[in-house]
Order: sequence, then C-alpha cells, then structure tokens
Amino acid sequence: MIDDDGYRPNVGIVICNRQGQVMWARRFGQHSWQFPQGGINPGESAEQAMYRELFEEVGLSRKDVRILASTRNWLRYKLPKRLVRWDTKPVCIGQKQKWFLLQLVSGDAEINMQTSSTPEFDGWRWVSYWYPVRQVVSFKRDVYRRVMKEFRECGDVTAGKYAKTTKRICLST
Repeated sequence: MIDDDGYRPNVGIVICNRQGQVMWARRFGQHSWQFPQGGINPGESAEQAMYRELFEEVGLSRKDVRILASTRNWLRYKLPKRLVRWDTKPVCIGQKQKWFLLQLVSGDAEINMQTSSTPEFDGWRWVSYWYPVRQVVSFKRDVYRRVMKEFRECGDVTAGKYAKTTKRICLST
C-alpha cells in the first residue's frame, strides 16, 4: 500500500531496557544496523502493525514490552534513487513512519531474531541512546534524529526514567 505521494506506510520501533540503552539490530547478512521497522498492512492500525512487526522481527510479544510513547506525526524519508524499484507500480520513493518507544519488561532471553523463515536481522546489541543517530545509513539519519529527540521529551530515557506528563507522545510511565 503506497500513498499518492509514493510513500509506504510503516512503523518503526525503538526498544529500550531499564538502563536506558536501545536495541540496535544488524540486518540479515549485511553489515548495516537499524531499529526494527515494517509495513502497515491494509486494515491494520499502526499499533497493530507495531506488535506484528515486533514479533516477526525480534520475537517479542505484548507481554514482553510496554509502550512508553509514539510520535505525534508521520515522519518521512526518501530512498536513494539506486534503491527505488522503478519497474513496480505504484513506485515507492520512500517510507512514512509512525514510531513507537517500547520498554522491554521481560528479559533479554525473550529476544529471538529467528521467528520467521526469512529473518530481517541476524544479531543485536544494546547501545547508548544517541548511538543509532550517528550510525544508521545516511538517508534515515534525519528521521532517527527527529524520533530520538521527540522521545527524549518523555524524560531521561538514557537513565531509564520517564516523565509523568500530559504530552501526547508520553503514553505511560
């Protein structure tokens, strides 16, 4: 499902632990790392897609996480021209994403990158909160910076503490 502007609706997932670190996942068979993300199916809400992608990509279910926040708006990035599939219709020029900040409430042992016959990732690690902004592929960097800045408004994410606030993005503490 691609919108009239050529963007595919998608969810992005930032998972943090109690120490304020975030999960950083290595793309299967590659040297690139990113946060889990995936498309929203027709008839599926962003939250439903997030839980589906969470299980498909990292093996976690609802009981393993707590939603702390979601982005106010859709955030977009364009794909580099070399990655656009010009022979498919409609042409997808990028992603528009709704992002979720989740806290892992179960243990690391619940994380399983092999729940699918075609896994997205083959490794993961905990990294400091801002590390992904510097390390993600360049065409996603602005979205990552905006996501992490917006989620930072919820409180001291790096210390694992979240503000009690009425801001729309801060859903719970």
